Parts: sequence; C-alpha cells; structure tokens
Amino acid sequence: MTEELHIVGGGMAGSEAAWQAANMGARVVIHEMRPKVKTFAHRTENLGEMVCSNSFRSDDSEQNAVGLLHWEMRAAGGLIIDTAHRHRLPAGGALAVDRDPFAQSVTAALKAHPNIRISHEVISALPDEGKWIFATGPLTSESLGRAIQAETGAEALAFFDAIAPIVYFDSIDMSKAWMQSRYDKGETEEEQKAYLNCPMDKDTYEAFIDALLAAEKTEFHEGETAGYFDGCLPIEVMAERGRETLRHGPMKPVGLTNPHQPEVKAHAVVQLRRDNALGTLYNIVGFQTKMKYGAQKQVLRMIPGLESAEFARLGGIHRNTFLNAPTLLDAQMRLKSKPHIRFAGQITGVEGYVESAAMGLLAGRMAAAELCGQTLPDLPQDSAHGALVHHITGGAEAKTFQPMNVNFGLFRPLDGMRGGRRGRKDRYKGYTDRAKEVWTAWLDAQKLDARAAE
Repeated sequence: MTEELHIVGGGMAGSEAAWQAANMGARVVIHEMRPKVKTFAHRTENLGEMVCSNSFRSDDSEQNAVGLLHWEMRAAGGLIIDTAHRHRLPAGGALAVDRDPFAQSVTAALKAHPNIRISHEVISALPDEGKWIFATGPLTSESLGRAIQAETGAEALAFFDAIAPIVYFDSIDMSKAWMQSRYDKGETEEEQKAYLNCPMDKDTYEAFIDALLAAEKTEFHEGETAGYFDGCLPIEVMAERGRETLRHGPMKPVGLTNPHQPEVKAHAVVQLRRDNALGTLYNIVGFQTKMKYGAQKQVLRMIPGLESAEFARLGGIHRNTFLNAPTLLDAQMRLKSKPHIRFAGQITGVEGYVESAAMGLLAGRMAAAELCGQTLPDLPQDSAHGALVHHITGGAEAKTFQPMNVNFGLFRPLDGMRGGRRGRKDRYKGYTDRAKEVWTAWLDAQKLDARAAE
C-alpha cells in the first residue's frame, strides 16, 4: 500500500483513528497543528490531551452505555481506553485518569508505531484528493471551519462548552471537607474514598447561589448565541434554571455522611475528584463555568473547605463546532459531497471523550479497509458503536440535531422487552449482552477476512 491516510487532529478521535488504521496496515500521517498553532484550552504538545474533565465516566459494561462502549473499544484493541486503564485513578465506578501521563503514553505509542508519522502542518482547507479523516474536535480552527461551511453550504452549528476549575489539594481545609464516594461505592477503601466532599448548609447554599447569579460572566462575541450541551452546562446556567437545580445536580447531598458532623445532614455537597496520581490536584466535579477569573475565585472560595483554595486552573468556556451529521455524512462517516473525506470525533455531533474516540476507531478502520481494497462487514447497529453512529448519520432528526452522549435510548428494543414490561436492570443487561455478542462477531469477521487476504 503506497497511498497514505491523512488524519487532521491529534485528540482522542484522531489518535484512535491513527492507531486503528496503522494496525490494519495503513500508512498514516497525523496532522496536529500544535505546537505551531496553540489553543487556549491545551497546556501541552501531547496527542490525546484531556482539556476538560479527567474522567471517561462509568466503566460498568453491564448497566451503563458508556461502560459498554469502553468494553467494545478494549475488545477492538483501542489505544485510548487501554491507556486510560493503565493510568486510572480511584474514582468510585468511574474511569478517571492521571491526565499528563495518559497523554504522554498515547503520544509515545503513536510516535513509536512504524506506520505512523506526525506532521505539524496546518490544514486549513478540505483537500480535493487522497484519503482524509478530519478529527479536529471542539476547537476546529476558524479557517478550516469556514472551509467546511463553504463545502457543506450549511450554517455553522455550534454550542459552547465549559471547563471546570482544578484546585491544589494542600489548599483545601480538611477540617471541613472529607473523603468519601457517594454511597461508599467501590470495591476497595481507596475507591470508597475517591471523592473529596465540601458540605453546605441551607444559608450557605442560598448565599452561594446569589453570588453565582450576580458574578461577572464571559460575554459572547457579537452574533454568537449560546446553545449549551445539557451534559456540560456551566453552573451559573444551571442556577439560572432554578435555585434548586444545582442541589439536585452536581451538588446533590445524597449518599454521603460528614464524619465531622455525622448527625447533621448537608443541604448541598460540592464534590472534587482527584486529577493526578500524586493526589496534589482535584477538579471540582460538574463545576464548568463561564464566570470571569476574578469572580470565580471569589465565588468558589465561598464553598466550605475552599476558603483559601489555590487554583491550578480556573474554569473557561470555548466554542464547540459540529456538523449536522444526519444531513452531511453517510453511514461510513464520509462527507456526501466529498466521499474521500471522513469526519470523526466531536465534530460529528457526539459528546464526550469516549464517544469521540469511538468514532475515531470506526473512521480509522473504515478508511484503512478502503485503502486496502477491503470491505468491512456491516457495522452491527445493536452494538454501542453501531447505535451511536446510526444516530448521528441518520437516526437523529436533522432539524433539531444536537450533540449526543451514548445512552441506551439509542438502542433498538429487545425482543420481549418493549414498553418497559421488564425492569430497567434486566433491559440494560439485555442490551449489553446483545451488544457484546454482535460486536465480537464483527471483530472476528474482520480477522477472518484479514487472514484470507494474506
């Protein structure tokens, strides 16, 4: 094979696409504009850098759709999810990672692969020939965004994504805070104490909400409108929806007992999750924010235990551009008007690290098969990968299309389990058993095809 596969973007999707394609024998070039062109959200030059949360969410492959996606990616030899497991941190049932060693390992693996080379050339237009995957993520450059818009003839779709602050552990007052996972979830003591908790009584909570609503916020540029993804709402936007919203969301007090005052039930609880292996950094869970930096410090230091908090990173907000995938992409994730170009990752309208990497996995395999003159077996819709890609490339309503996390609502009903006649636990187990069976068969069929081609 002499033709190269070009992948634009070295985030979760681009890194996974390159790994999958290279392992199938394709010669791959990753075009990553950093460090030549920097972004406000990235701190390093590493591939696969985590710019928001350090969590890949639930790792439960029997009762959670994203955990099932983890399982399918590992079965397919996924670089991102395998590396995440090697650098995991205690986080109850979630797969949280030590973000810097994680990205360093992803980068080292890609650089060491004999079929992969990395270019820092900036790609600002859609090429007319070759095989390409665009996995530029939420921070697609303005020039490339304009080129995509010119080709698709559609209005640019965008929402705004917010980043949560990170606090130095040694600046937290542990005479007020305590370590506990909600409902003591986890098999080990370390897992059961994976979260740091800061309690609020009713008066403190009400004062916090008042300050949050009054704080100075980042203003949007003229002509920009804020369409937020519900899974990543800024805390002040949640507060604007009702004073109790945060208390029933990221600040819910259930499943926790304050050892400093075990007889007192907290009105609300702010949780922080370990952000590195050393335990020196903690991110404030669910506290994405568009408050200005000065206001953030003032408001967040109202949280009991964080009165003297020092911040390794304050929260921020960035534009997240995505395609109207049901209109523009075919079932193979190709741009209908230029089928030599595929898209992968968040730009396709999926949301989250795991979903982005999963779309990279599929795009990489599909592109490599084309380059090798092979035809992949039909992607099973009853797998987590299949359910998600079916949704974004045709299952969703184009007029109201918005970014989507993987969830069991995207799965076809199970025979004999329609209408909720069976319990949710049974349904979810049925979905995962069926998905694992069809995904394993899909991967095995590719192995057989590869052996036959040798």
